[in-house]
Amino acid sequence: MTILHTSDWHIGRTLYGRSRFAEFEAFLDWLAATIEREGVDVLLVAGDVFDTSAPGNRAQQLYYRFLCRVADSVCRHVVVIAGNHDSPSFLTAPRELLRALNIHVVGTVGDRLEEEVLVLATEEGVPEAIVCAVPYLRDRMIRSVEAGESVADKERKLVEGIREHYRVVVDRAETIRADLGLPIPIIGMGHLFTAGGQTIDGDGVRELYVGSLAHVPAGIFPEVLDYLALGHLHIPQLVGGCQARRYSGSPLPMGFGEARQNKSVCLVRFTPAESLQPPLISTIAIPGFQRLERVTGGWQTIAGTIEELAAAGTQAWLEVVYDGEELIGGLRERLDEMVAGTDLEILRIKNSRLFTRVLEQNTSEERLDDLDVHQVFTRCLEINEVPGEQWESLRHAYREAVISLLEDDSERDEREM
Repeated sequence: MTILHTSDWHIGRTLYGRSRFAEFEAFLDWLAATIEREGVDVLLVAGDVFDTSAPGNRAQQLYYRFLCRVADSVCRHVVVIAGNHDSPSFLTAPRELLRALNIHVVGTVGDRLEEEVLVLATEEGVPEAIVCAVPYLRDRMIRSVEAGESVADKERKLVEGIREHYRVVVDRAETIRADLGLPIPIIGMGHLFTAGGQTIDGDGVRELYVGSLAHVPAGIFPEVLDYLALGHLHIPQLVGGCQARRYSGSPLPMGFGEARQNKSVCLVRFTPAESLQPPLISTIAIPGFQRLERVTGGWQTIAGTIEELAAAGTQAWLEVVYDGEELIGGLRERLDEMVAGTDLEILRIKNSRLFTRVLEQNTSEERLDDLDVHQVFTRCLEINEVPGEQWESLRHAYREAVISLLEDDSERDEREM
């Protein structure tokens, strides 16, 4: 049996206002062709199918066309779980219809955790794998709130809640495997942030929980899992150094910080034997569908790099970060003149020299585009001269409010659909 693990498609995401639907369509075409070429039996999609909880028509069209194409291919089963960007109710709305195509969607935690345990069978009806399809676990699903709780209490209850959730689901899978009496693998799925996970600034990976639980200990997963397919982190990586526990990463670079990053999907092969053997795991590189380039340096370096790219006929979107000593006026106009008539397009210009000067002058000219929500809050603390010893508790309360707002926005979008 051959499994392909992917995640974090973020269909509908834009990059500084530019649509990326051509890239998403190219990736899904490539993925469908890869499934055919590699003889993939099971496709696992570990969350964040869409970039928002209310995806537009074009994003939905790409998703459902792809599912129909895969259902008509060599692939016998597709398992999709919801990520923190997804709307659970939106993903699960067509669940019964998709199930007729052997497409299994788990969007949220139901009344019975056994519903997250899927027994996948061959065309002859012989069970070949058990999938523990655990979706993104929202705080309120796994932790009861009590008055007077400390931060440490919240963190402990979150860890315990996540650990217990996986324990119950995997225990159910083990019972099913024992009853079947067959040496078939138990595959885990999840969408969360494990401790030690690698990220890149600007990749859009949100904090999931408050405090240190933005990073969940890797030890919460039961050892019995034969493979663990995770989503949420956009860099392909192992979990705790274990070959059979992985993040597949996002298929497209989510920002210019990932411009030179190699993207891939995971191919997991289980070979038939009297007893279950460890899988053979490899990665398949995803081709680049839209080149991104971050050009950094002083004026001479930036100008030279752009000239080289233009001379080579490069088609690329650029982010230009000027960090030279000289204060240059009209930087945008000079750069636009350089790329005129070429296949280069500048999506963002960051004048670090001007930015630093503004900060040194302590003026209000700092642009919101250069700050994330947490940096904005830090500026508020500075401006209001809040004593330093109060910063940690205030930042913690602020992070909790931001995470709560993101979840409330998602639920409101679901009600309005």
